[in-house]
Amino acid sequence: MSDGRTERQIIDLAVTSVASLTSCHPVASLLAGDAGELRAPDGTPLDRPELTAQLHLLEDVDGPVSRTGPGWARAYALRAVGGHAGHLVVAADAEPRADELLLLQMLAQQTGLALTTAALHLRQREVAEELRALNTELTDVNDRLAATVFDLELRSKVHETFGAAAASGAGETGIVEALHQLTGLPVAAEDQFGNVRAWAGPDRPEPYPRAPGRQRAALLADTRRSPRPLRDRDRIIALAQSRDEVLGVLALIDPGHRAGDHARLALEHGAVMLCIELSHLRNMAHTELRLRRELVEDLLAGTDDDSALSRSEALGHDLRPPHRVLVVRWPAARTEDVIVRGVEQAVLRVLPTGVLLARRPGCVVIVAPQPEDHDHRSRWTELHRTMAKGLRGTAGSIGVGGLCTTPSAVPKSYAEAQRALYIRVRSSTPAGVTVYDDLGIYRLFTSGGDEVKGYVQEWLGPLLDYDARSSRSELVTTLWQYLECGGNYDSTAQALLIHRSTLRYRLRRIREISGLDLGAVDVRLNLHVATRAWQILQGAP
Repeated sequence: MSDGRTERQIIDLAVTSVASLTSCHPVASLLAGDAGELRAPDGTPLDRPELTAQLHLLEDVDGPVSRTGPGWARAYALRAVGGHAGHLVVAADAEPRADELLLLQMLAQQTGLALTTAALHLRQREVAEELRALNTELTDVNDRLAATVFDLELRSKVHETFGAAAASGAGETGIVEALHQLTGLPVAAEDQFGNVRAWAGPDRPEPYPRAPGRQRAALLADTRRSPRPLRDRDRIIALAQSRDEVLGVLALIDPGHRAGDHARLALEHGAVMLCIELSHLRNMAHTELRLRRELVEDLLAGTDDDSALSRSEALGHDLRPPHRVLVVRWPAARTEDVIVRGVEQAVLRVLPTGVLLARRPGCVVIVAPQPEDHDHRSRWTELHRTMAKGLRGTAGSIGVGGLCTTPSAVPKSYAEAQRALYIRVRSSTPAGVTVYDDLGIYRLFTSGGDEVKGYVQEWLGPLLDYDARSSRSELVTTLWQYLECGGNYDSTAQALLIHRSTLRYRLRRIREISGLDLGAVDVRLNLHVATRAWQILQGAP
Protein backbone atom coordinates (compact mmCIF):
# COMPACT_ATOMS: atom_id res chain seq x y z
CA MET A 1 0.00 0.00 0.00
CA SER A 2 2.96 2.37 0.49
CA ASP A 3 4.68 1.96 -2.87
CA GLY A 4 3.26 5.12 -4.43
CA ARG A 5 -0.32 4.02 -5.16
CA THR A 6 -3.21 6.45 -5.41
CA GLU A 7 -5.99 6.63 -2.83
CA ARG A 8 -8.37 4.61 -5.04
CA GLN A 9 -5.72 1.97 -5.68
CA ILE A 10 -5.07 1.68 -1.90
CA ILE A 11 -8.81 1.21 -1.19
CA ASP A 12 -9.10 -1.37 -3.96
CA LEU A 13 -6.16 -3.29 -2.45
CA ALA A 14 -7.75 -3.10 1.01
CA VAL A 15 -11.08 -4.32 -0.35
CA THR A 16 -9.50 -7.33 -2.08
CA SER A 17 -7.43 -8.13 1.05
CA VAL A 18 -10.52 -8.54 3.26
CA ALA A 19 -11.52 -11.89 1.80
CA SER A 20 -7.91 -13.17 1.59
CA LEU A 21 -7.14 -12.38 5.23
CA THR A 22 -10.50 -13.28 6.87
CA SER A 23 -13.74 -15.12 6.32
CA CYS A 24 -15.47 -11.78 5.76
CA HIS A 25 -16.30 -10.10 2.48
CA PRO A 26 -16.22 -6.39 1.63
CA VAL A 27 -19.50 -4.51 1.34
CA ALA A 28 -18.62 -0.88 0.58
CA SER A 29 -16.05 1.87 1.02
CA LEU A 30 -16.37 5.57 1.63
CA LEU A 31 -13.50 8.00 0.95
CA ALA A 32 -13.47 11.63 2.03
CA GLY A 33 -11.75 12.44 -1.30
CA ASP A 34 -14.77 11.09 -3.20
CA ALA A 35 -17.04 13.83 -1.80
CA GLY A 36 -18.81 11.33 0.52
CA GLU A 37 -19.89 9.00 -2.29
CA LEU A 38 -20.39 5.37 -1.29
CA ARG A 39 -18.80 2.79 -3.62
CA ALA A 40 -19.21 -0.96 -4.09
CA PRO A 41 -16.21 -3.34 -3.89
CA ASP A 42 -15.69 -3.06 -7.66
CA GLY A 43 -15.43 0.75 -7.35
CA THR A 44 -18.81 1.61 -8.84
CA PRO A 45 -21.17 4.00 -7.01
CA LEU A 46 -23.45 2.30 -4.51
CA ASP A 47 -26.90 3.65 -3.81
CA ARG A 48 -27.54 2.85 -0.11
CA PRO A 49 -28.57 6.10 1.60
CA GLU A 50 -29.18 4.48 4.96
CA LEU A 51 -25.63 3.05 5.02
CA THR A 52 -24.18 6.39 3.98
CA ALA A 53 -26.07 8.09 6.81
CA GLN A 54 -24.81 5.54 9.37
CA LEU A 55 -21.20 6.08 8.26
CA HIS A 56 -21.54 9.86 8.58
CA LEU A 57 -22.88 9.37 12.09
CA LEU A 58 -19.89 7.19 13.06
CA GLU A 59 -17.48 9.93 11.89
CA ASP A 60 -13.96 8.64 12.78
CA VAL A 61 -14.77 5.56 14.94
CA ASP A 62 -15.50 1.90 14.22
CA GLY A 63 -19.00 0.58 14.69
CA PRO A 64 -21.68 -1.87 13.63
CA VAL A 65 -23.89 -1.06 10.67
CA SER A 66 -27.08 -2.59 9.43
CA ARG A 67 -27.15 -4.93 6.48
CA THR A 68 -29.80 -6.08 4.08
CA GLY A 69 -29.86 -9.69 5.29
CA PRO A 70 -28.98 -11.76 8.39
CA GLY A 71 -25.43 -11.94 9.67
CA TRP A 72 -22.78 -9.57 10.90
CA ALA A 73 -21.60 -6.16 9.43
CA ARG A 74 -19.18 -3.56 10.72
CA ALA A 75 -17.59 -0.30 9.53
CA TYR A 76 -13.89 0.29 10.20
CA ALA A 77 -12.70 3.90 10.30
CA LEU A 78 -9.74 4.72 8.07
CA ARG A 79 -7.85 7.14 10.28
CA ALA A 80 -5.28 9.42 8.68
CA VAL A 81 -2.78 11.82 10.19
CA GLY A 82 -4.57 15.10 10.69
CA GLY A 83 -8.06 13.86 9.90
CA HIS A 84 -10.55 11.15 8.94
CA ALA A 85 -10.02 9.46 5.56
CA GLY A 86 -13.21 7.36 5.32
CA HIS A 87 -14.67 3.90 6.18
CA LEU A 88 -14.32 0.31 5.04
CA VAL A 89 -17.50 -1.79 5.50
CA VAL A 90 -17.20 -5.59 5.79
CA ALA A 91 -19.76 -8.32 6.49
CA ALA A 92 -19.98 -12.04 7.31
CA ASP A 93 -22.63 -14.67 7.91
CA ALA A 94 -21.54 -14.76 11.56
CA GLU A 95 -19.32 -12.69 13.76
CA PRO A 96 -15.64 -13.44 12.88
CA ARG A 97 -13.16 -14.87 15.32
CA ALA A 98 -11.10 -12.53 17.49
CA ASP A 99 -7.96 -12.93 15.39
CA GLU A 100 -9.88 -12.06 12.27
CA LEU A 101 -11.32 -8.99 13.95
CA LEU A 102 -7.77 -8.00 14.90
CA LEU A 103 -6.63 -8.48 11.31
CA LEU A 104 -9.51 -6.34 10.05
CA GLN A 105 -8.62 -3.62 12.57
CA MET A 106 -4.95 -3.75 11.53
CA LEU A 107 -5.95 -3.66 7.83
CA ALA A 108 -8.01 -0.52 8.51
CA GLN A 109 -5.11 1.09 10.37
CA GLN A 110 -2.63 0.19 7.60
CA THR A 111 -5.04 1.50 4.98
CA GLY A 112 -5.43 4.77 6.88
CA LEU A 113 -1.65 5.17 7.16
CA ALA A 114 -1.26 4.34 3.48
CA LEU A 115 -3.89 6.95 2.59
CA THR A 116 -2.00 9.49 4.74
CA THR A 117 1.23 8.61 2.93
CA ALA A 118 -0.48 8.84 -0.44
CA ALA A 119 -1.95 12.22 0.47
CA LEU A 120 1.48 13.42 1.58
CA HIS A 121 3.06 12.13 -1.62
CA LEU A 122 0.34 13.81 -3.64
CA ARG A 123 0.84 17.04 -1.74
CA GLN A 124 4.59 16.78 -2.19
CA ARG A 125 4.13 16.31 -5.92
CA GLU A 126 1.76 19.27 -6.04
CA VAL A 127 4.18 21.39 -4.02
CA ALA A 128 7.05 20.23 -6.24
CA GLU A 129 5.02 21.18 -9.33
CA GLU A 130 4.18 24.52 -7.78
CA LEU A 131 7.84 25.08 -6.93
CA ARG A 132 8.91 24.14 -10.46
CA ALA A 133 6.30 26.50 -11.88
CA LEU A 134 7.42 29.22 -9.49
CA ASN A 135 11.07 28.60 -10.36
CA THR A 136 10.26 28.75 -14.05
CA GLU A 137 8.29 31.95 -13.54
CA LEU A 138 11.05 33.37 -11.35
CA THR A 139 13.61 32.53 -14.02
CA ASP A 140 11.47 34.27 -16.63
CA VAL A 141 11.02 37.26 -14.34
CA ASN A 142 14.77 37.38 -13.69
CA ASP A 143 15.46 37.14 -17.41
CA ARG A 144 12.99 39.92 -18.13
CA LEU A 145 14.41 41.97 -15.28
CA ALA A 146 17.95 41.45 -16.55
CA ALA A 147 16.82 42.42 -20.06
CA THR A 148 15.03 45.48 -18.66
CA VAL A 149 18.11 46.49 -16.65
CA PHE A 150 20.29 46.00 -19.72
CA ASP A 151 17.85 47.99 -21.84
CA LEU A 152 17.71 50.77 -19.22
CA GLU A 153 21.49 50.87 -19.05
CA LEU A 154 21.69 51.20 -22.82
CA ARG A 155 18.96 53.84 -22.86
CA SER A 156 20.76 55.68 -20.09
CA LYS A 157 23.97 55.50 -22.09
CA VAL A 158 22.15 56.81 -25.17
CA HIS A 159 20.68 59.71 -23.17
CA GLU A 160 24.00 60.52 -21.52
CA THR A 161 25.92 60.39 -24.81
CA PHE A 162 23.47 62.61 -26.68
CA GLY A 163 23.10 64.86 -23.64
CA ALA A 164 26.86 65.39 -23.61
CA ALA A 165 26.79 66.10 -27.35
CA ALA A 166 24.03 68.68 -26.88
CA ALA A 167 25.85 70.30 -23.95
CA SER A 168 29.05 70.57 -25.97
CA GLY A 169 27.32 72.80 -28.54
CA ALA A 170 28.80 70.74 -31.39
CA GLY A 171 25.45 70.75 -33.21
CA GLU A 172 24.91 68.28 -36.04
CA THR A 173 28.54 67.15 -35.94
CA GLY A 174 28.20 66.26 -32.26
CA ILE A 175 24.99 64.29 -32.94
CA VAL A 176 26.48 62.11 -35.70
CA GLU A 177 29.66 61.52 -33.70
CA ALA A 178 27.60 60.47 -30.66
CA LEU A 179 25.57 58.02 -32.76
CA HIS A 180 28.76 56.65 -34.32
CA GLN A 181 30.20 56.16 -30.83
CA LEU A 182 27.07 54.28 -29.69
CA THR A 183 26.70 51.99 -32.73
CA GLY A 184 30.19 51.70 -34.22
CA LEU A 185 28.67 52.38 -37.66
CA PRO A 186 29.24 55.33 -40.00
CA VAL A 187 26.55 57.99 -39.67
CA ALA A 188 25.30 60.68 -42.05
CA ALA A 189 23.07 63.67 -41.34
CA GLU A 190 21.31 64.98 -44.46
CA ASP A 191 18.98 67.85 -45.22
CA GLN A 192 15.54 67.18 -46.66
CA PHE A 193 16.96 67.28 -50.19
CA GLY A 194 19.61 64.60 -49.60
CA ASN A 195 22.65 66.86 -49.21
CA VAL A 196 25.03 65.70 -46.49
CA ARG A 197 25.29 68.14 -43.56
CA ALA A 198 27.55 66.09 -41.26
CA TRP A 199 29.36 62.74 -41.30
CA ALA A 200 31.00 60.56 -38.63
CA GLY A 201 32.96 57.38 -39.19
CA PRO A 202 35.19 55.99 -41.92
CA ASP A 203 34.68 55.63 -45.68
CA ARG A 204 32.77 58.81 -46.42
CA PRO A 205 31.81 58.66 -50.12
CA GLU A 206 33.10 61.43 -52.36
CA PRO A 207 31.09 62.81 -53.99
CA TYR A 208 28.20 62.12 -51.66
CA PRO A 209 25.45 60.24 -53.57
CA ARG A 210 22.05 61.87 -53.97
CA ALA A 211 18.90 60.04 -55.05
CA PRO A 212 16.74 61.60 -57.80
CA GLY A 213 14.05 63.94 -56.52
CA ARG A 214 11.10 61.63 -57.16
CA GLN A 215 12.85 58.63 -55.62
CA ARG A 216 13.87 60.73 -52.62
CA ALA A 217 10.29 61.94 -52.10
CA ALA A 218 8.96 58.35 -52.23
CA LEU A 219 11.56 57.21 -49.69
CA LEU A 220 10.65 60.03 -47.28
CA ALA A 221 6.96 59.20 -47.65
CA ASP A 222 7.60 55.51 -46.84
CA THR A 223 9.72 56.44 -43.84
CA ARG A 224 7.03 58.80 -42.49
CA ARG A 225 4.52 55.93 -42.60
CA SER A 226 6.86 53.52 -40.81
CA PRO A 227 6.68 53.48 -36.97
CA ARG A 228 10.38 52.53 -36.74
CA PRO A 229 13.52 53.47 -38.68
CA LEU A 230 13.35 52.13 -42.23
CA ARG A 231 16.06 50.17 -44.05
CA ASP A 232 16.95 51.53 -47.46
CA ARG A 233 19.40 49.06 -48.99
CA ASP A 234 22.71 49.59 -47.12
CA ARG A 235 21.28 52.27 -44.84
CA ILE A 236 18.81 52.56 -41.97
CA ILE A 237 17.19 55.97 -41.91
CA ALA A 238 15.10 57.95 -39.44
CA LEU A 239 13.48 61.32 -40.07
CA ALA A 240 14.15 64.53 -38.20
CA GLN A 241 10.54 65.62 -38.49
CA SER A 242 8.69 68.54 -36.94
CA ARG A 243 4.96 67.85 -37.21
CA ASP A 244 4.35 67.26 -40.92
CA GLU A 245 7.59 68.85 -42.14
CA VAL A 246 10.76 66.82 -42.75
CA LEU A 247 13.74 68.91 -41.66
CA GLY A 248 16.42 66.30 -42.28
CA VAL A 249 17.41 62.63 -42.29
CA LEU A 250 19.74 60.68 -39.99
CA ALA A 251 21.19 57.53 -41.57
CA LEU A 252 23.18 54.56 -40.22
CA ILE A 253 25.42 53.10 -42.91
CA ASP A 254 24.97 49.35 -42.34
CA PRO A 255 25.85 47.20 -45.38
CA GLY A 256 26.59 44.21 -43.12
CA HIS A 257 23.19 44.34 -41.39
CA ARG A 258 24.87 44.62 -37.99
CA ALA A 259 22.44 47.11 -36.47
CA GLY A 260 20.16 45.60 -33.83
CA ASP A 261 17.28 46.96 -31.78
CA HIS A 262 19.50 49.14 -29.60
CA ALA A 263 21.24 50.64 -32.63
CA ARG A 264 17.82 51.50 -34.01
CA LEU A 265 16.85 52.94 -30.63
CA ALA A 266 19.95 55.15 -30.66
CA LEU A 267 19.12 56.16 -34.25
CA GLU A 268 15.59 57.18 -33.22
CA HIS A 269 16.93 59.23 -30.32
CA GLY A 270 19.54 60.81 -32.57
CA ALA A 271 16.83 61.76 -35.09
CA VAL A 272 14.92 63.53 -32.31
CA MET A 273 18.09 65.41 -31.32
CA LEU A 274 18.73 66.31 -34.98
CA CYS A 275 15.16 67.58 -35.31
CA ILE A 276 15.67 69.80 -32.24
CA GLU A 277 18.98 71.09 -33.63
CA LEU A 278 17.60 71.81 -37.12
CA SER A 279 14.50 73.47 -35.67
CA HIS A 280 16.75 75.60 -33.48
CA LEU A 281 18.91 76.60 -36.46
CA ARG A 282 15.83 77.41 -38.52
CA ASN A 283 14.29 79.48 -35.74
CA MET A 284 17.58 81.32 -35.27
CA ALA A 285 17.77 82.00 -39.00
CA HIS A 286 14.18 83.27 -39.06
CA THR A 287 14.76 85.39 -35.98
CA GLU A 288 17.99 86.84 -37.35
CA LEU A 289 16.32 87.52 -40.70
CA ARG A 290 13.42 89.25 -38.99
CA LEU A 291 15.75 91.32 -36.78
CA ARG A 292 17.87 92.26 -39.79
CA ARG A 293 14.79 93.35 -41.70
CA GLU A 294 13.57 95.39 -38.75
CA LEU A 295 17.00 96.98 -38.37
CA VAL A 296 17.20 97.88 -42.07
CA GLU A 297 13.66 99.28 -42.03
CA ASP A 298 14.48 101.41 -39.01
CA LEU A 299 17.74 102.57 -40.57
CA LEU A 300 15.99 103.61 -43.79
CA ALA A 301 13.20 105.35 -41.87
CA GLY A 302 15.63 106.96 -39.40
CA THR A 303 16.82 105.87 -35.97
CA ASP A 304 19.26 107.01 -33.32
CA ASP A 305 22.90 106.01 -33.59
CA ASP A 306 23.27 104.22 -30.23
CA SER A 307 20.29 101.91 -30.79
CA ALA A 308 21.32 101.08 -34.35
CA LEU A 309 24.92 100.34 -33.33
CA SER A 310 23.94 98.04 -30.46
CA ARG A 311 21.38 96.15 -32.56
CA SER A 312 23.76 95.73 -35.46
CA GLU A 313 26.48 94.41 -33.16
CA ALA A 314 24.04 91.82 -31.80
CA LEU A 315 23.43 90.69 -35.40
CA GLY A 316 27.15 90.54 -36.20
CA HIS A 317 27.21 93.59 -38.47
CA ASP A 318 29.46 96.58 -37.84
CA LEU A 319 27.75 99.90 -38.60
CA ARG A 320 30.63 102.03 -37.36
CA PRO A 321 32.57 102.21 -40.66
CA PRO A 322 31.13 104.50 -43.39
CA HIS A 323 28.27 102.95 -45.38
CA ARG A 324 26.40 103.64 -48.58
CA VAL A 325 22.86 102.73 -49.58
CA LEU A 326 22.31 101.04 -52.94
CA VAL A 327 18.95 100.57 -54.66
CA VAL A 328 18.87 97.77 -57.23
CA ARG A 329 16.18 97.52 -59.91
CA TRP A 330 16.16 94.59 -62.35
CA PRO A 331 13.08 94.55 -64.61
CA ALA A 332 14.14 91.37 -66.42
CA ALA A 333 13.91 89.31 -63.20
CA ARG A 334 10.71 87.27 -62.93
CA THR A 335 10.05 87.90 -59.22
CA GLU A 336 11.43 89.86 -56.29
CA ASP A 337 12.78 86.61 -54.83
CA VAL A 338 14.93 86.16 -57.94
CA ILE A 339 16.32 89.68 -57.52
CA VAL A 340 17.05 89.06 -53.84
CA ARG A 341 18.88 85.80 -54.56
CA GLY A 342 20.84 87.47 -57.35
CA VAL A 343 21.84 90.33 -55.02
CA GLU A 344 22.83 87.94 -52.21
CA GLN A 345 25.00 85.79 -54.49
CA ALA A 346 26.65 88.81 -56.12
CA VAL A 347 27.34 90.47 -52.75
CA LEU A 348 29.06 87.32 -51.45
CA ARG A 349 31.35 87.27 -54.47
CA VAL A 350 32.12 90.98 -54.78
CA LEU A 351 31.99 92.60 -51.35
CA PRO A 352 34.42 91.41 -48.66
CA THR A 353 32.11 92.34 -45.76
CA GLY A 354 28.48 91.59 -44.94
CA VAL A 355 25.61 93.84 -45.94
CA LEU A 356 22.03 94.52 -44.81
CA LEU A 357 19.18 93.93 -47.27
CA ALA A 358 15.60 95.16 -47.52
CA ARG A 359 12.88 94.62 -50.09
CA ARG A 360 10.94 97.32 -51.83
CA PRO A 361 8.35 96.87 -54.61
CA GLY A 362 10.32 96.05 -57.73
CA CYS A 363 13.73 96.60 -56.17
CA VAL A 364 16.15 95.64 -53.40
CA VAL A 365 17.85 98.05 -50.98
CA ILE A 366 21.42 97.34 -49.83
CA VAL A 367 23.13 98.99 -46.87
CA ALA A 368 26.77 98.18 -47.56
CA PRO A 369 30.06 99.27 -45.98
CA GLN A 370 32.14 101.58 -48.12
CA PRO A 371 34.76 99.37 -49.88
CA GLU A 372 38.31 100.07 -48.84
CA ASP A 373 39.38 100.21 -52.50
CA HIS A 374 40.75 103.52 -53.75
CA ASP A 375 37.96 103.67 -56.36
CA HIS A 376 34.76 102.38 -54.81
CA ARG A 377 32.90 102.94 -58.10
CA SER A 378 34.64 99.93 -59.63
CA ARG A 379 33.18 97.76 -56.86
CA TRP A 380 29.64 98.83 -57.70
CA THR A 381 30.30 98.25 -61.39
CA GLU A 382 31.65 94.78 -60.62
CA LEU A 383 28.55 94.13 -58.50
CA HIS A 384 26.33 95.06 -61.45
CA ARG A 385 28.35 92.86 -63.80
CA THR A 386 28.15 89.89 -61.42
CA MET A 387 24.40 90.32 -61.02
CA ALA A 388 23.96 90.54 -64.79
CA LYS A 389 25.83 87.28 -65.19
CA GLY A 390 23.81 85.56 -62.47
CA LEU A 391 20.44 86.88 -63.67
CA ARG A 392 21.35 86.34 -67.34
CA GLY A 393 20.58 89.88 -68.38
CA THR A 394 22.24 93.28 -68.21
CA ALA A 395 19.05 95.39 -68.20
CA GLY A 396 19.37 96.28 -64.54
CA SER A 397 20.05 99.55 -62.80
CA ILE A 398 21.79 100.41 -59.53
CA GLY A 399 21.63 103.73 -57.76
CA VAL A 400 24.32 104.43 -55.14
CA GLY A 401 23.68 107.00 -52.43
CA GLY A 402 26.16 109.30 -50.76
CA LEU A 403 28.49 108.29 -47.94
CA CYS A 404 26.96 108.14 -44.45
CA THR A 405 29.35 108.10 -41.50
CA THR A 406 26.66 107.49 -38.87
CA PRO A 407 23.57 105.22 -38.86
CA SER A 408 21.30 108.26 -38.53
CA ALA A 409 22.55 109.45 -41.97
CA VAL A 410 21.27 106.32 -43.74
CA PRO A 411 17.88 107.86 -44.73
CA LYS A 412 19.70 110.66 -46.57
CA SER A 413 21.89 108.15 -48.43
CA TYR A 414 18.77 106.11 -49.24
CA ALA A 415 17.02 109.14 -50.73
CA GLU A 416 20.15 109.95 -52.76
CA ALA A 417 20.33 106.34 -54.03
CA GLN A 418 16.69 106.58 -55.15
CA ARG A 419 17.44 109.82 -57.01
CA ALA A 420 20.52 108.32 -58.63
CA LEU A 421 18.49 105.29 -59.72
CA TYR A 422 15.78 107.62 -61.02
CA ILE A 423 18.31 109.43 -63.21
CA ARG A 424 19.84 106.16 -64.45
CA VAL A 425 16.51 104.54 -65.38
CA ARG A 426 15.40 107.60 -67.37
CA SER A 427 18.68 108.14 -69.14
CA SER A 428 19.47 106.96 -72.66
CA THR A 429 21.39 104.01 -71.16
CA PRO A 430 19.26 102.77 -68.24
CA ALA A 431 21.36 99.64 -67.61
CA GLY A 432 24.31 100.31 -65.31
CA VAL A 433 25.35 102.06 -62.13
CA THR A 434 24.87 105.72 -61.16
CA VAL A 435 26.57 107.16 -58.08
CA TYR A 436 24.84 110.14 -56.54
CA ASP A 437 28.20 111.87 -56.06
CA ASP A 438 28.63 111.90 -59.85
CA LEU A 439 25.24 113.46 -60.73
CA GLY A 440 26.42 117.05 -60.78
CA ILE A 441 23.65 119.34 -62.03
CA TYR A 442 21.24 116.39 -62.18
CA ARG A 443 20.94 116.54 -58.40
CA LEU A 444 18.82 119.68 -58.92
CA PHE A 445 16.45 117.92 -61.29
CA THR A 446 15.70 115.00 -59.05
CA SER A 447 14.41 117.26 -56.28
CA GLY A 448 11.32 118.09 -58.36
CA GLY A 449 11.10 121.59 -56.85
CA ASP A 450 9.02 124.47 -58.20
CA GLU A 451 12.11 126.22 -59.57
CA VAL A 452 12.96 123.24 -61.76
CA LYS A 453 9.37 123.02 -62.98
CA GLY A 454 9.33 126.74 -63.71
CA TYR A 455 12.60 126.43 -65.61
CA VAL A 456 11.17 123.63 -67.76
CA GLN A 457 7.99 125.63 -68.40
CA GLU A 458 10.01 128.69 -69.34
CA TRP A 459 11.99 126.95 -72.06
CA LEU A 460 9.59 124.20 -73.19
CA GLY A 461 6.16 125.67 -72.32
CA PRO A 462 4.92 126.38 -75.88
CA LEU A 463 6.12 123.00 -77.11
CA LEU A 464 4.52 121.19 -74.16
CA ASP A 465 1.22 122.98 -74.78
CA TYR A 466 1.35 122.07 -78.47
CA ASP A 467 2.03 118.40 -77.67
CA ALA A 468 -0.84 118.45 -75.18
CA ARG A 469 -3.28 119.73 -77.84
CA SER A 470 -2.12 117.31 -80.54
CA SER A 471 -2.23 113.59 -79.68
CA ARG A 472 0.27 112.69 -82.41
CA SER A 473 2.74 115.45 -81.77
CA GLU A 474 6.05 114.55 -80.12
CA LEU A 475 7.96 117.80 -80.46
CA VAL A 476 9.49 117.81 -76.94
CA THR A 477 10.62 114.19 -77.30
CA THR A 478 12.07 114.95 -80.71
CA LEU A 479 13.94 117.98 -79.36
CA TRP A 480 15.30 115.97 -76.41
CA GLN A 481 16.55 113.15 -78.66
CA TYR A 482 18.02 115.65 -81.15
CA LEU A 483 20.02 117.35 -78.42
CA GLU A 484 21.04 114.00 -76.85
CA CYS A 485 22.44 112.97 -80.25
CA GLY A 486 24.48 116.16 -80.49
CA GLY A 487 22.40 117.58 -83.33
CA ASN A 488 23.14 114.63 -85.66
CA TYR A 489 20.22 114.11 -88.03
CA ASP A 490 20.92 110.48 -88.91
CA SER A 491 21.37 109.37 -85.28
CA THR A 492 18.27 111.26 -84.15
CA ALA A 493 16.07 109.87 -86.95
CA GLN A 494 17.31 106.36 -86.25
CA ALA A 495 16.65 106.70 -82.50
CA LEU A 496 13.12 108.06 -83.12
CA LEU A 497 12.42 105.54 -85.90
CA ILE A 498 11.37 108.31 -88.29
CA HIS A 499 12.55 109.55 -91.68
CA ARG A 500 15.01 112.45 -92.03
CA SER A 501 12.37 114.55 -93.77
CA THR A 502 10.00 114.00 -90.82
CA LEU A 503 12.76 115.05 -88.46
CA ARG A 504 13.39 118.25 -90.50
CA TYR A 505 9.69 119.05 -90.44
CA ARG A 506 9.48 118.62 -86.67
CA LEU A 507 12.58 120.73 -86.04
CA ARG A 508 11.10 123.50 -88.23
CA ARG A 509 7.88 123.34 -86.24
CA ILE A 510 9.90 123.53 -83.00
CA ARG A 511 11.58 126.72 -84.22
CA GLU A 512 8.28 128.19 -85.30
CA ILE A 513 6.36 127.42 -82.12
CA SER A 514 9.15 128.21 -79.60
CA GLY A 515 10.59 131.12 -81.54
CA LEU A 516 14.06 129.97 -80.56
CA ASP A 517 17.20 129.60 -82.64
CA LEU A 518 18.42 126.03 -82.20
CA GLY A 519 21.78 127.01 -83.58
CA ALA A 520 22.59 129.43 -80.73
CA VAL A 521 24.93 127.93 -78.12
CA ASP A 522 23.13 129.35 -75.06
CA VAL A 523 19.75 128.33 -76.43
CA ARG A 524 20.93 124.79 -77.16
CA LEU A 525 22.42 124.50 -73.65
CA ASN A 526 19.26 125.69 -71.89
CA LEU A 527 17.04 123.55 -74.09
CA HIS A 528 19.22 120.50 -73.45
CA VAL A 529 19.12 121.03 -69.67
CA ALA A 530 15.36 121.69 -69.82
CA THR A 531 14.62 118.54 -71.85
CA ARG A 532 16.65 116.42 -69.43
CA ALA A 533 14.84 117.95 -66.49
CA TRP A 534 11.54 117.28 -68.28
CA GLN A 535 12.55 113.63 -68.77
CA ILE A 536 13.09 113.33 -65.04
CA LEU A 537 10.03 115.29 -63.93
CA GLN A 538 7.58 113.49 -66.18
CA GLY A 539 8.05 110.27 -64.18
CA ALA A 540 8.25 111.92 -60.76
CA PRO A 541 5.43 111.26 -58.30
